[in-house]
Amino acid sequence: MRFDFFRRPGSKGEVAVDELVRAVAPGASEASPEAALLEEAQAKGYVSYALQLDAQMRVQGLRFAWRDASGGADASARCRALVECIAKHLNPPKGWRLGRLAVYLDVTVDALFLNELQGLPPENVVLCMGMDDLADPDTRSMLLFLREQGFGFMLRDPKTLPQDPELLEIVTHLDVGAGDPALITEARKGEPTGRAPIQLVATRMNGWDDFEACAEQCVDVLVEGRQAPPVKEVGELQPESILIVRLMQMLKRNENVRSIEAALKRDVALTYRLLRHINSPAIGVGVEVTSLRHAVAMLGYQPLFRWLSLLLATSNRASSHFMMKRAIMRGRFVELMGQGMLPASESDNLFVVGMFSLIDRLLGVPMKEVLEKVQLTESVQQAILSREGVYAPFLSLVEACETDNGDAPRLAEALFVSAGQVNAAHLSAMVWSQEASAIETA
Repeated sequence: MRFDFFRRPGSKGEVAVDELVRAVAPGASEASPEAALLEEAQAKGYVSYALQLDAQMRVQGLRFAWRDASGGADASARCRALVECIAKHLNPPKGWRLGRLAVYLDVTVDALFLNELQGLPPENVVLCMGMDDLADPDTRSMLLFLREQGFGFMLRDPKTLPQDPELLEIVTHLDVGAGDPALITEARKGEPTGRAPIQLVATRMNGWDDFEACAEQCVDVLVEGRQAPPVKEVGELQPESILIVRLMQMLKRNENVRSIEAALKRDVALTYRLLRHINSPAIGVGVEVTSLRHAVAMLGYQPLFRWLSLLLATSNRASSHFMMKRAIMRGRFVELMGQGMLPASESDNLFVVGMFSLIDRLLGVPMKEVLEKVQLTESVQQAILSREGVYAPFLSLVEACETDNGDAPRLAEALFVSAGQVNAAHLSAMVWSQEASAIETA
């Protein structure tokens, strides 16, 4: 997939957020009650997610959910709306867009028969169901069929392991709540031999002590958007961060290319990453660039500032991988939400607003101290520090989607954007962050 880090809205091939949503064809004159519920759920529902983290806080997957703002959709309609949204934006005809990440979907029995669900890559999808649905004899043949195709199944909220040997063979993942020690012990002692171990996943976390306890047991944890690890205060910027900040200051002062080249030469690793980036197929300059001066000239100051902001967010090696990923995703999400509403020239500022809203947590340095050094524009600082100004509504909407606090419908309405537009931008940012973090943190 093409990595369009520097592609600008309005350029050839660029898709604005309102164009990410396919126009809905006129339906039948009289829809069934089920169809009406689905249409309502799709029109007023928002995607939310939790990140699956391993013991090293690396992202291994995502558990998606559907938040129905209308309050009128039943579980079946919500489930179908979620599956169709995931299929549309993450599994288009060109192929699966989330790489190796696992995707967890809470599904109803009737969702098992959806073409959209069966069209997802089975090796990446874990279907989450309760014991009543999994143990229903009428669904057994479909469960066995899907398991044979490669889909995983997580037993949700169990009190114990299933006693049915056939059902135990279907279950690939087990929900262990907040890391229930008794359930973890039972699961590891009672799982069948001759097959891959059942993966244990803590689906709730009351605090980061729970995470640490699960990490000691090698149990992955689902972390929601409102949950963030304690900030590791470092007191001052790390050496790599200082150099990146200095380069950003030079760009803001519009210093000449020769001076920027001299500063870059002080860090071999940074030089290598810049040259690797400018020579990547995504940039497509057409000729091999081997000199720093040529690289800076080819890239341009604004795109270089944007790239440095991403590097700054990932420069503290003590920061957790998933918080870096969250910052990258937020930057892109804010940028996509502003496309079509603000001039194309504001694209980089929107991205920086999203990224820098988490920079203090990533660097372990107070926000005001970072902003004093980087010297961002007043409007960008307003959005970051006080959620005011022209960029603030976009940042607030993105934060509402991430934290799943219920404010997304109101904030989206204030910006005159639909739930479909928000979901399209959200999932697109998720895909983009997967690609960006893979390249820039390598």
